[in-house]
Amino acid sequence: MPDYKEMYLTLFRACEQAVQVLIKVQQECEEMYIDANNPKRIFLLEDRKSMEK
Repeated sequence: MPDYKEMYLTLFRACEQAVQVLIKVQQECEEMYIDANNPKRIFLLEDRKSMEK
């Protein structure tokens, strides 16, 4: 019989590692942007539904 608990824990640990890698890379990219000589401004655009109201 498969050890479902061990299967779950293995999958959970791998997912957690993947999330941590993504967070680290995002932070590195944010630092690269901040450290850039002439960073362009970032503008938040409203979606069409918000604009129609």
